[in-house]
Amino acid sequence: MYIRILGAAAGGGFPQWNCNCPNCGGVRRGALNARPRTQSSIAIRGADETAWTLVNASPDILTQLQANPQLQPGRAYRDTGIRNIVLTDSQIDHTTGLLMLREATKPWPLWCTDNAFDDLTTSNPILQVLQRYCGVERRRIETTGEWFAVDGTADLRWQALALPGRPPPYSSRSPQPGDVIGLLVEDLRTERRLCYAPGIASIDSWLFELMCSSQCVLVDGTFWTDDELVRLGVSHKHAADMGHLSQTGGMIQWLDRLPAATRRVLIHINNTNPILVEDSPERAQLNSHHIEVAYDGMEIEL
Repeated sequence: MYIRILGAAAGGGFPQWNCNCPNCGGVRRGALNARPRTQSSIAIRGADETAWTLVNASPDILTQLQANPQLQPGRAYRDTGIRNIVLTDSQIDHTTGLLMLREATKPWPLWCTDNAFDDLTTSNPILQVLQRYCGVERRRIETTGEWFAVDGTADLRWQALALPGRPPPYSSRSPQPGDVIGLLVEDLRTERRLCYAPGIASIDSWLFELMCSSQCVLVDGTFWTDDELVRLGVSHKHAADMGHLSQTGGMIQWLDRLPAATRRVLIHINNTNPILVEDSPERAQLNSHHIEVAYDGMEIEL
């Protein structure tokens, strides 16, 4: 199994277009040892090098595809290596890119939960818009623990993990189980697993057990502290209010408990998070705990 990090930042990217926090201002001036990052999305494939599954469609998807030629096999005038799209939620930073993929030559097989489908056909009807272009063939993701197969990736199996979370701010729904999911992806040839969860509000024994069964965990790295945005004066919301477990609020401690051989990688990193700075004390602290920080173009092989 191959995982390609298309975008490693949280919503808004890094630097965020209207943000002049120390991170964003510093990277614009070239004063920080930090890499710009686009908004969170990954692509996964099995043995077939031309059959990728896109997990979440970032607003930056066109830039990401141009930066990752592995996803363009070039077999015809109009072609792509993306065979399917899987959504972990209906947030704007995970779905807006669907509109950028409207020139597809056939309907997109799109895997999502009922909660996400409801949001994307009512409050934010992206899928209805796409039906006027390439079309969408919706596939239901159940959150009851069954494994499922994704078209074109016969050597991989998938499982949805219902996580604590909430619907997007634009949604008219009240919070329900399945608003946010993680994914367990297993390579049937090697029996090696990826646990992918870009949004985690909390970790319990059930989720931790699944993380322990995985050779790589690619998980929520949004905030360093719970009050990060409040201290900077850019928001009144804490990380927990937004459905994220901060690194110092428990994430590091949970990752420390994983088996020694497990690869630990943080993704969906907010522009304010000091771990974006390569030589920061916070990055050094992560390094001492053998925790990596995802970056655009990073590749993981399992």
